Formats: sequence, C-alpha cells, structure tokens
Amino acid sequence: MRLIENKTFDEERALYAAEHVTVRNCSFDGPADGESACKECRDIRIEQCFFNLRYPLWHVHGLYVGDSEMTEMCRAALWYSNSVEITGIKLHGIKALRECADVRISGCDIVSPEFGWFTRGICMEHTSAESEYFMLRSSGLQFAAVSLKGKYSFQYIEDSVFTGCRFDTKDAFWHAKNVSIKNSVVKGEYLAWYSENVTFENCTIIGTQPLCYCKGLKLINCKMLDTDLAFERSVVQADIAAPVISIKNPLAGSRICVPAVGEIIRDIAGADGEVCIQPPCGKSRASCTGVCA
Repeated sequence: MRLIENKTFDEERALYAAEHVTVRNCSFDGPADGESACKECRDIRIEQCFFNLRYPLWHVHGLYVGDSEMTEMCRAALWYSNSVEITGIKLHGIKALRECADVRISGCDIVSPEFGWFTRGICMEHTSAESEYFMLRSSGLQFAAVSLKGKYSFQYIEDSVFTGCRFDTKDAFWHAKNVSIKNSVVKGEYLAWYSENVTFENCTIIGTQPLCYCKGLKLINCKMLDTDLAFERSVVQADIAAPVISIKNPLAGSRICVPAVGEIIRDIAGADGEVCIQPPCGKSRASCTGVCA
C-alpha cells in the first residue's frame, strides 16, 4: 500500500478516490475548510489521524480507522460506506455513522447525536456512547459490553442481539422487531412500546411504564425495579425475579409470573392476562404453580 504520512490536508476532496493507501499521523484541518477529504476511496487504512473537517469518509469501500480522533466539527463522518473497522477512536461529530453496512466498532468513545441511522450489520463492543436517536431504523446489530446514555434509542430496529450492555435511555426499542437483550441493564422511561418479538433474558429493567402495546414479548429471569404500570395492552410471557409496583391491563394470552406486585389494574375489556404470584415456596420457578390473580 502507498503510504501518506505526517501531512496536513485542508483542501476540498484532498484524497478523493484514493485506493490501496495507508494514511498515518495526518491532520485534516486548516483554513481552507475543505469537505469530503477521503470520498469515494477504496481499501484505505487510517492510523493516528486527526479529523476536524466535515464529511471525510463517504462512499468508502474497505476502510480501517484506528487510534484517531474525529472532533465535533467533523460532521457526518462516515456515510454510505461498507466493510469498515473502527478501533480505539473518538467519534464526536453529529451524525457520525449513517447508511453503512458491515461495520465493526471496538473500544471507541462516541458522542454523536443521531448516530448509526439506517445501518446494517453493525458489530459494536467495549464502547461507550452518548447519543439521541441512536441507531434509528438499523438492522442486524450485534452489541456486547456497550454502555449508552441517550434518548429515543434503537427505535424501529430489527434482527439484533445485545449482550452484557448498560443502557440509560428513555423510549428505547420502540417498534423494535426480533430483538434479544441478554445479561444487561436497561434504565429509562417507556421502554419498548409497540415492539414485536422482543426478548429480555437475565436483565434488570428500571423505570416507569415499560413494555406497553407489545406483541410476542418475553422476559426470562428478569428484575424490574421502580417499574409501574407495566405491560399495558401487551401480550407477554414473563418470569420476573423481583416485585413489581403495578401491572396494568395485560391482554389475554399473557402469563406474568412475579414474586409480588403492589397493584394489578384491569379497567378495559380483554385485559385477561394471567398474573401469577409465586411465593418463595422452595420449588423451582418452573414447577411452582403459584396463585393467579
């Protein structure tokens, strides 16, 4: 590969259509304020670089970016790109990743409103993120050990798995389909409304009015803390390992097993789902029939 090293670029489309290139210890910054530095590139490796200009990596096919920084001035950094690996970098510009496919992100620090929209096949691990509308309408996500602080995250996502994550974000997973969340903590208000075929396994769920208007919802050995008015108009199979403040109008076909519940509200027709109080009788949760209310 051709090596470009120790240079500063500030002109428009500085490395336009470059192929088979390693860019090392370079800075994309300066008074010319040029956009789209590495647009339409192929097989490009970027190491220890600094990006302070807009739209640097659009329509790139075969990209590695490592040990680099993209400032908040580096808007819309990666769009319409595929076969991408991003390791150990700061992604601090708005709309940092959009309409990309086959992306692996590891050990990164993301501060980017509207991150990851319309992406496909994104693997993310050991990464922290702050974002509003995180991963909107994306699919094929595989997340492990990711911490997120945000709002309105994972809306309309499909076919995704999250393991060992910690999410502090309201309105998460709205309209999500075919999603599994395992061994994770999910904190926020109004979790996963209008979702379909979403499973939480060995998770801790914290916050008001979670999991309403859901279809095909499953909770396996989960704790629900500070949760009230849960499961309104949902069809759910739930095995809950901690008391719940209140459950509201679970629909027919539901079975919710819980050690205690402060209040069960049924004030609409069709709210006939079972709520099974399982006391600590010494039997396994699977074999304890409990008392249904």
